[in-house]
Amino acid sequence: MISLVRAELRKNFTTRLSWSMPLAMLILGAAFAALQGLFLAVIGQFPGPDGELVRPAELFGDEAVARLVYTGAVQMGYLLALVLGILSMSGEYRHKTITSSLLSAPRRGRLIAAKVSALVVIVLISSVAFLVGSLLGGGATLAAADLPLLPDPAGLAATFARMMLVLVLWGLMGFGLGVLITNQVVALFVGVGVTLLVEPLLGVGLTFVDALADLARFFPSQASTSALDLFAGIDPGAAQSLGGGDDPLTWWVGALTLLGYALVMTFLGWLLTSRRDVT
Repeated sequence: MISLVRAELRKNFTTRLSWSMPLAMLILGAAFAALQGLFLAVIGQFPGPDGELVRPAELFGDEAVARLVYTGAVQMGYLLALVLGILSMSGEYRHKTITSSLLSAPRRGRLIAAKVSALVVIVLISSVAFLVGSLLGGGATLAAADLPLLPDPAGLAATFARMMLVLVLWGLMGFGLGVLITNQVVALFVGVGVTLLVEPLLGVGLTFVDALADLARFFPSQASTSALDLFAGIDPGAAQSLGGGDDPLTWWVGALTLLGYALVMTFLGWLLTSRRDVT
């Protein structure tokens, strides 16, 4: 089993993806966190209780602003983690290496377990780069606004840990999608399209149907926001103006929801790989 995990890690670390994806996540994390910080810490203003415009730090508090700034790129982060998961399996079919992989590991369950284990390591490495970028970009704008960089170290550390967990779970969801759709281009198109376009539009549409309105809270993107507990301590009305949902899930329910998606997609990946004929 350990040798299979090493082989899967070697596959990744001998390709350009091993450095290009962490680099992309670092750059995007820094850019989007800086952009979020620009609007929330430097130039942003919100209506206060008396109707006057005030800075977000005065309205929400330093802790909430720092949390929102450092997680400003999380949507791009889990989208790239999803792509990593898709590539980890669909690449085998695209490059016609799935046959040799299965011949080297006839017990397909062990191969899937090795791939999942290696994927967790790979996504964690990229997540660290993403976190470093977010801290650099977000910290620069917080410093420019003369706000504390780590107003609540323990609380922010918990947020960062949950963010890395969210990225890993999205990677596992991508892994399952890469097995369900063996065509790499189609799998990427479906994964990115559903995440960026279909899911948000469907979530908005469900808000107009009373009987189904609560379902949107369990969609992966909204569950990710809930798992990070981004809007803790922020007025619900202000949270909605910042992109939060109405009556969001508690953070642990959001995390369990994502875990459920990841387990289902990983199980489907194992089931299909163990039964699919490969030539």
